[in-house]
Amino acid sequence: MAGDASAAYFSLTQAEYAAGNFKQKVSEGSMTARIRVGAGVDNVAGVKLPVFSKYETGASADNQSLGLVGGGKKIVAVREKFSNLLDMLIKLASLQTSFQTLDEAMKVTNRRVNALENVTIPKIEVTLAYIGRELDELEREDFTRLKLVQGKKEAEQKAEAKRKAAMPQAPGKENEADITAQFDAGDDVDVVF
Repeated sequence: MAGDASAAYFSLTQAEYAAGNFKQKVSEGSMTARIRVGAGVDNVAGVKLPVFSKYETGASADNQSLGLVGGGKKIVAVREKFSNLLDMLIKLASLQTSFQTLDEAMKVTNRRVNALENVTIPKIEVTLAYIGRELDELEREDFTRLKLVQGKKEAEQKAEAKRKAAMPQAPGKENEADITAQFDAGDDVDVVF
């Protein structure tokens, strides 16, 4: 880049030596640009990067007759070298703005990563630990409650068994599940036919 710039300016010096001072003649012509720089947007990994490109406007060059008296080839060489230098400057500007934009995007991403690693994830881990402790406590409470209910049922069953054992059984009613055990044969009167 530096070599091309120095070559372009050295070529300008050579043209001025060969053709004389033609800067005034160039500035007297129409000052409409033949080449312009356009800006576009390129999307790289979700980051919108500005991209510069060169385009020609189609304006006529009214200084084409410049250097007819002398130094015409040198002036054409200056035009070509500065055109190449302009192309390189446009590429450099595009790359520099892309690098700066990517650098800012990386800084933002690093801030987000740091926020996740140092703030959000530890908060979530603390919340998960709290939920785990609460679930363990609920499980212990349920276990204790089940033991109490089971103990009460066993106590009721033992009391029922004691109560049944203490009650005297009527003769012939040894098995309460037997349907005929509900009827006492001694209570029936004899039927005569």
